[in-house]
Amino acid sequence: SQVLDTRDVQVFKVTVNGQDAQFAFGEKHSFKGTPLEITFPNELRRGQEAIVEISFESSPQSSALQWFTPEQTSGKKHPFLFSQCQVESI
Repeated sequence: SQVLDTRDVQVFKVTVNGQDAQFAFGEKHSFKGTPLEITFPNELRRGQEAIVEISFESSPQSSALQWFTPEQTSGKKHPFLFSQCQVESI
């Protein structure tokens, strides 16, 4: 499984390597947000890559997510979503 931090987003669907994956939100933390735990549909071997796709909707309160308008990107055609969050070691 994989745990990601979220803040004020709605998650609709998660896939891992093209297969539907189960997911659940944990207890909300005041400054970290809410953990999103993704359960992989198949066991992964050590060193095996996984493509995780998350269908979600952000909101203006989603402080960890920021957008560039199309005009702010090099191609000037599409908006760009980015996060300035860092991986946290436990």
